[in-house]
This record gives sequence, C-alpha cells and structure tokens, in this order.
Amino acid sequence: MTKPPAPRGATAKPRAASPKPLTRPAGAGERIAKVLARAGVASRRSAEALIAEGRVAVNGSVIDSPALNVTPRDKVTVDGRPLAAKEPVRVWLYHKPLGLVTSERDEKGRQTVFDTLPEGMPRVMSVGRLDLNSEGLLLLTNDGELKRRLELPSTGWLRKYRVRVNGRPDDAQLAPLKQGLVLDGERFQPMMVTLDRQQGANAWLSVGIREGKNREIRRALDAVGLTVNRLIRTSYGPFQLGDLEPGAVEELRPRVLKDQLGLSEAAFEGERPDAVTTKAPAKTRAPRTAAPRESDDGKPLLKSWGMKSHGGGRKGPDGEAAKPRSWGTKTAKPVTPPTGPRPPRRPSGDR
Repeated sequence: MTKPPAPRGATAKPRAASPKPLTRPAGAGERIAKVLARAGVASRRSAEALIAEGRVAVNGSVIDSPALNVTPRDKVTVDGRPLAAKEPVRVWLYHKPLGLVTSERDEKGRQTVFDTLPEGMPRVMSVGRLDLNSEGLLLLTNDGELKRRLELPSTGWLRKYRVRVNGRPDDAQLAPLKQGLVLDGERFQPMMVTLDRQQGANAWLSVGIREGKNREIRRALDAVGLTVNRLIRTSYGPFQLGDLEPGAVEELRPRVLKDQLGLSEAAFEGERPDAVTTKAPAKTRAPRTAAPRESDDGKPLLKSWGMKSHGGGRKGPDGEAAKPRSWGTKTAKPVTPPTGPRPPRRPSGDR
C-alpha cells in the first residue's frame, strides 16, 4: 500500500532534525561516566545507568551511550542541572555502628549510614559495604573514580576483621578457609585466619581477605560449621580503625592520601572546604565518691593492708588491726642510743 500524494498547494512539513551525534578524536578527553563519577554524581556503574535512562546531556543533546569522551569545554548536565565545580579528592574514616544499612536508600525504610553523617559533609559514597549486622571501619569518599579503584580486587589490599563465632574451632576446621572454598559455584580466595582466644562457648578469630565478596566471611565460616555472631572490620588496606568510636568520622589529610594512594597534585586542585571530623558522643559516667575507710561498726574496710606485700594482715593482742611484723622487725634496724658526751655544735658561719 502506497502513501497517497499530498494535495496540491500543500507544503510538506519539514522533518525535525535529529541531534548530531557527539564524537571525539581517539584519546581526546575522558569517558563521560568517568567524569560523572569524579564529580561525585555517582559511581561509574551508576553513572552508566543514568545515561541509559536519558538523564544526562552534553552540550544540550541527551546521550544514551556511555561510549563518549568529553573535554572540560563540554557542558554536561544531569537532570537539567550542570555539574558542580570540581572538588579535591577527599576520604574519611567512619566507624559504622550496628543496625545501619550501607546504601543511599533502603526499600524497607531502615536507617542508612548516610542518614547519620554529620552536617557539613558533602555528598559521599562508601568504598565497599558492611552489612546490617557488621560494624567497624568504612571508607567514605567524594570521588567516584577513587571509590571504584579502591574496590577492585586487583588493588590487592588486605581487609582485616575481628570475628566472634559460636563453637570451638581448631586448625583442622579452619584449614579449608586457608586453602580456599567453592560455594554454590563461587570461588573464595584463601583467607588469613588465626584463632585468638576461646571465650566460653564463643571464639575470637582474626580474618584477612582481599576480595570482599557479598557476605564472604559469614558464608565461608558457616560452610565449615561456625556461626558468626559478631564481625568488626579493623582495617582496609593501610587505613586502620584504631580507637575511632562508633559513629565518629575522621577525615584523612591530603599528605596521607598522596603517600598511601599515590595521587597526584592534580587530584587536590580546586577549593578545599574545611575538614569534617567528628567524635561520637562522650559516655556519661557516674561521679566518683571516696570509699569509706571504716564500716558502721568501726572495722577497717581496706583489708588489703599488709596482706600482699607484707605476708598477710596482722592483729594485736586484743584482736585489733596492727601493722605488719616487717615494719620494724625485718627491714628496720634497732637504734642504739649514743653514749658519752655530745660533740660541740659547729657555728653556722663555718659551714
């Protein structure tokens, strides 16, 4: 079936011009997803999802593929808003408490890590995750490209944990973890596992991993018959939890980032806001009161007097508390009164 011809005198409606595809010479600029990640909009993978949803435009043209390089001259917008000015790379140490979800939004309405961060914090992303029932060190950064880099297994950073398990593990039970496991077709790399101490029905382990797969430690220990009832991340590569209190945030200095991450000076260009470092609320303590030295019946309460260092408490003839025998009998020397006339006293001016 052919389309009927247009009536005489009618002008054909011009077609809307399709936006000209954006292309760049090879090697010019950076990938758009990388630029979005570095600007702190989202991680690279999330940035690619934003592009697929048609929410990113370059020079006024909506793009639908992340296979595009952009330069500083290009105007990039997300949801119609231009990218914020470039900020220097920043990293924080955060002591994640129990009961918080490591995600920006939770479909169940639970409180997230980002809901509890102090005022003045910029938009940050977590490096990796800690699940709801895990606690300890969590790295936060405003740079999506750095986040992706630190999460890659190829970084080779060791992540250490203190793990409390129910049971009495021995070397034979922990051996499969050190050799590597295959669970549900998924390969777990060998772990560094040592038994620290047995505490009743529970045991404390030190565990080190280099991959950080989803619930890796819990799944691996469960496979050898050990149930995890507490898990604390104590370090992530060179960064240590130390004595950072739960809920506290500490920003790392640029010099530390340069030394540990090998970042160039260009990574710290831009206006640097004041550092954001907070401490967890101090615990309130009951005021100390002086302990009474005597009870209501007049007997001394300090029973340790003479018991440890002087061979035990002593009593006098009538049963009253007395000084230890070593006072004046073992260490003290008897004083012999002088005999004969006293020597004359020297005048003060001869001294």
